[in-house]
Amino acid sequence: MPALTQEEAFARIRLLRSANIGPVSYTQLLRRFGNAHEAVEALPDLAARGAKRNYKPAPREMIEREVQAARKAGARYLFHDQPDYPANLAAMDGAPPIVTMRGNLSLASRPCVAMVGARNASAAAVRLARDFARELAAQDFVVVSGLAKGIDGASHEGAFPHTIGVIASGIDIAYPRQHAQLQEEIASDALLIAEEPPGTQPRGQQFPKRNRIIAGLAMGTLVVEAAPKSGSLITARLAGEAGREVMAIPGHPADARSHGCNQLIREGAVLVQSAEDVVELLSGFDGQPRSRVREGADDFAFHEADEEMPAGDIAAILSNAPVSVDELVRQTGTTPGAVQMALLELEIAGRLERHAGGRVSLV
Repeated sequence: MPALTQEEAFARIRLLRSANIGPVSYTQLLRRFGNAHEAVEALPDLAARGAKRNYKPAPREMIEREVQAARKAGARYLFHDQPDYPANLAAMDGAPPIVTMRGNLSLASRPCVAMVGARNASAAAVRLARDFARELAAQDFVVVSGLAKGIDGASHEGAFPHTIGVIASGIDIAYPRQHAQLQEEIASDALLIAEEPPGTQPRGQQFPKRNRIIAGLAMGTLVVEAAPKSGSLITARLAGEAGREVMAIPGHPADARSHGCNQLIREGAVLVQSAEDVVELLSGFDGQPRSRVREGADDFAFHEADEEMPAGDIAAILSNAPVSVDELVRQTGTTPGAVQMALLELEIAGRLERHAGGRVSLV
């Protein structure tokens, strides 16, 4: 592919930072218009067709400040179609089109395993995570985690420097504060990745986005200790939906911190009791996981529409209940490209929400 020019890189960042643009709409806009500059220019007209007037793309000055902050932090941008963008992550549904990173990117091209678990983990689980990570690193695996307290931090420490930290904040923001030194060590001697713009403080809705990157980088996700409905289980299910292995260490049924792992095993995750179990499982991984913690997903590649469909016509058959795009194609009797374009206009106008499995609903 041709080298990405500075102007196109700047326009891509501006496109992604514009209101109501997510990974799916970003990718569709690039395919539709061929480059980010033209896509940004088209945003106000597309929003108007979705019934939103006075739409303005992200200001150039805002992007200039962001780029300066990234440079000051010693980070560089990585775009979805560059050769060194991690292949496993690129295959993930809704992979981030742009990330910032510091450190050794070649770690992401090696066999990776995600390790996640409770922040308030038991002392025994913390030690177990550290030991597992150390043994996995000795077997040439790179351990991916989220730099949280508890299991995440122990996993990074055990595998260091064969580890990747993925954070929910900007690349220049340390969270939690007690891991500031660990985060800097990972950025200097391992690999640190962030999806949010520099300067962004962590907020609740950003952690599931971080979790999908953790799951996406790895061939499999190991949950060491987790309560039900925890972020660790979100990571595990994202891994399962992406066709990666899901593994869990069983725990005592009387300890609530073990209920999430035991629940995963009941749902089809592979029970592991040693690092060797993980190595054996992932060394033979061929893209067909033994675990069954996953859901099906409908997916349509975007093609330029042969015909136009008013966004209002699609909005009229949508509701708050998520529905698959293929169902919309069947009900409207038009082409997938026409439906995708109408959905794109609704999304830019702030009227559409995208869900897991390629489903959509009205906001």
